[in-house]
Amino acid sequence: MISKLKKLFDKNESEIRKARKLVEKINSLEEQVRRMSFEEMKNYILEHKGKLQNFEELEEHVEKVFAFVREVARRTVGMRHFDVQLIGGIVLHKGKIAEMKTGEGKTLVATAPVVLNSLMNRNIHMVTVNDYLAKRDAMWMGPIYLALGLRVGIINTAGKAYEVVWKNPELAQKGLEENYCVWPDDFDGEFLSDELKVKKAVEAFEVDIVEVSKKEAYRCDVTYGTNSEFGFDYLRDNLVISLEDKVQTGHFYAIVDEVDSILIDEARTPLIISGPSKNNASVYKQFYQIAKRLERDKHFKLDEEHRTVLLTDEGIEFLEKLLGVDNLYDPANVNSIYHITNSLKAIHLFKKDVDYLVHNGQVLIVDEFTGRVLPGRRYSGGLHQAIEAKEGVPIKEESITYATITYQNYFRMYEKLAGMTGTAKTEEEEFKSIYGLEVVVIPTHKPMIRNDRDDLIYRSVDEKYKAIVEEIKKRYEKGQPVLIGTTSIEKSERLSEMLRREKIPHQVLNAKYHEKEAQIIAQAGQKGTVTIATNMAGRGTDIKLGPGVKELGGLCVIGTERHESRRIDNQLRGRSGRQGDPGESIFFLSVEDDLMRIFGGDRIQKVMDMVKIEPGQPIYHPLLTKLIEQVQKKVEGINFGVRKFLLELDSVLDTQRRAIYGYRDYILEHNVDNFINEAIENFVQSRIDEFCSSIEWDLEGLKNSFAVIKDYVKINEKIDDVEKLKADLTAQIRGWYEEKKKEFGEDFEHVAKFIVLRIIDENWRQYLEEVEHVKESVRLRSYGQKDPVLEFKKETYAMFTDMMSRNYELAVSYLLNLRRVDNKAEEESKKELARVSTIHDEFKLVEDKTADGKKKPKLKIKRD
Repeated sequence: MISKLKKLFDKNESEIRKARKLVEKINSLEEQVRRMSFEEMKNYILEHKGKLQNFEELEEHVEKVFAFVREVARRTVGMRHFDVQLIGGIVLHKGKIAEMKTGEGKTLVATAPVVLNSLMNRNIHMVTVNDYLAKRDAMWMGPIYLALGLRVGIINTAGKAYEVVWKNPELAQKGLEENYCVWPDDFDGEFLSDELKVKKAVEAFEVDIVEVSKKEAYRCDVTYGTNSEFGFDYLRDNLVISLEDKVQTGHFYAIVDEVDSILIDEARTPLIISGPSKNNASVYKQFYQIAKRLERDKHFKLDEEHRTVLLTDEGIEFLEKLLGVDNLYDPANVNSIYHITNSLKAIHLFKKDVDYLVHNGQVLIVDEFTGRVLPGRRYSGGLHQAIEAKEGVPIKEESITYATITYQNYFRMYEKLAGMTGTAKTEEEEFKSIYGLEVVVIPTHKPMIRNDRDDLIYRSVDEKYKAIVEEIKKRYEKGQPVLIGTTSIEKSERLSEMLRREKIPHQVLNAKYHEKEAQIIAQAGQKGTVTIATNMAGRGTDIKLGPGVKELGGLCVIGTERHESRRIDNQLRGRSGRQGDPGESIFFLSVEDDLMRIFGGDRIQKVMDMVKIEPGQPIYHPLLTKLIEQVQKKVEGINFGVRKFLLELDSVLDTQRRAIYGYRDYILEHNVDNFINEAIENFVQSRIDEFCSSIEWDLEGLKNSFAVIKDYVKINEKIDDVEKLKADLTAQIRGWYEEKKKEFGEDFEHVAKFIVLRIIDENWRQYLEEVEHVKESVRLRSYGQKDPVLEFKKETYAMFTDMMSRNYELAVSYLLNLRRVDNKAEEESKKELARVSTIHDEFKLVEDKTADGKKKPKLKIKRD
């Protein structure tokens, strides 16, 4: 009675009950849909496509579309959705996570919600863990989508993009017109009656891929790709200087396969687009020598309080002659200005043994508050290199961060997010708190009969490995296939060497070659097969049992130790017992395992000491099993904390990132005048605040502060009202701006957009570098009982405000200092513009260490 009541009020059971009622309605349409032609079903989809305004309107189409997809899948790929697969599809459509056991057909499950949501006529993202699975799944499910009039795109991490097409369009068209049907073994053919016609149907619905632009792949109804590539494309799209170069079309609906791997395991490492400084050491040395020739007050002015440098008109002319350029403020010469100002700062504003020390050939920053050296810290934006050039020490190149985002904040941008995996329930709290995702456990198509045995615990690692080899040997001799899961390549190799000594043939897999790995893992259920794999191996691939294996007990899965997360252990176990197959799983542990030793060593050792056992003998004890689970929960909590802290910091940045990207989009989509008008107002306001905030106005200081744009700004001394003074100065600058527009004519808009975007991007890049230093410092403040997130918010708010002021000031000063150049210089400028326009396609993968010390891939700008 109690168990029945539990089921009645269980939230998961409630979701399943609702879904089952919907499935009954879908099933009731099957006979009617069987009699429909491909054309009728396709026309229904195309007729409603783009006419729906919101997700709620999709609900009235669920039953029909799901019934169509099931029927089309039966005819084109020979797979008919089981009822539980339809339940999984309903859960995905509702924007939740469907936990389905391995082998339950998750790839097919996603097709129904994809087709249904395509009625909104917006691009859907199917997210996978690697390129191999993205291509495989898109081509495997491609015939279903193509038959219903949908387009399917694929993107990969090599920067290539493809579209899925019929291999033989004429044959496919004939198959669609004549309603060819490929049916599964347990179904009778409705439209065809002999084997020959089934063969024709298989041939008719074969697909191929053709290379297309990435932009085109994103304009398909559904785009398959990896989590990293979707994220990097978003960042790249916010580095372009033309709307035409953007590839993504928004963030509407994403279905994430292996959702736990992507949204949890990989969420610790942010996506970073970065590259080395394009300047070699000689560039910094050259500009240092030039800066030494400039005279204070004649060529430049110093503001020691704000540590800024402003070039005078005389200084600009002197530098133009020295550098052999016609206009220092031409877009092609932007970097020269940064170098010269950094060199001037290094010489006149940053003092040795005050701001920094030189020790063992390194420039070390001194904390202005404590007087202590800050090891590992470097000034950003090329300033540190300028100081190194000044001090004559080796100049180190830095990688420059151009854009960054965490997976958490990227995937939270989608209007609707869903996921599927075999293991998610143990992490439901994190899914809920970070992504707002509920987990629904989907029942299996056939009852699960796998035997999950109790852990075997040994005193030492050596005893454990000897026992594992003996277990493998016993299974191998009777022909039962064995899959052994390890936590590292090093441990895989140790076990492999022991098996070689016993002359047991086996395969060793790691995650380097996805396609080869998937093919080998698929064969791991054949008689007499022994496969060693790291915990990443074989994700997304079914292990089907070979002839005679069921009679031997099915696939035996052996874990060589417990992972930090129970979820990873469940993934390994889930390789066995698919679709009601027999199977067995067992974990071999030792007290010396890292997890046990670091997190639960004392308590576990006490239990071991209480139980007297012979050397080499395992121990079974309920208390030990409970302790191990507690240890795993503890580690899961620690890892969750790390990911949550990363998200909290990036969420502060996310608001700022969206503001910056919003400015970029506005400038790209509209006339640049609105941004410049806002910049002029901010430019004037900042000076009014500084020189006219008190009763005594500093009119001379106010006038001098405008020297960066014009030396002949007129201050009307008769004006005694701040607002009138502000309006007068704003009008003057706007007048100069309008004159500049007339001078350049039609070219001005193009040049102005380019300059403003470069300024925003460069300041954002410098800001990201500074933020990394703040992240490090706020972590340390937690030791002083300060909330690091609150401290981070405070500091970055002030920094962001300063950065926006710099954007406004530089935009105004650069545009008002623009001058026409001769044809040669203009050609150089156009070349620079073309180079920056193609920067979107010039990102290459490199490896970089992250905060946790592990190597992770990230992008790097590299000139081919």
